[in-house]
Amino acid sequence: QVQLVESGGGLVQAGGSLRLSCAASGRTFSSYPMGWFRQAPGKEREFVATISWSSLNTYYADSVKGRFSISRDNAKNMVYLQMNSLKPEDTAVYYCAAASRHKYYSNPSRDPSLYDFWGQGTQVTVSS
Repeated sequence: QVQLVESGGGLVQAGGSLRLSCAASGRTFSSYPMGWFRQAPGKEREFVATISWSSLNTYYADSVKGRFSISRDNAKNMVYLQMNSLKPEDTAVYYCAAASRHKYYSNPSRDPSLYDFWGQGTQVTVSS
């Protein structure tokens, strides 16, 4: 079992920055690919970024590439999403997720259906 708790969301002006954190419980956290996803009102949940268990590989949605950065600290059981140059269209609830069935995979998936543990989400609102 993995429990995930996100924090760091809030209200920010366009062009600003936020850093989301995801605290994970569980002894095998370090072996799982981790992802960030988001869901805006009236829209489906979409992929934002993912990172392999070793941090060797990271992947980003085209909409956030160059602005967002995902990282992890396995010693602290933490995953982060640094968000810079925020835009109003980044407004959404952001979720942290773990793919426990993909232990030690080097190429983490962008497909949310392959992630089996989810946090409760943190709201990010970007004003224009």
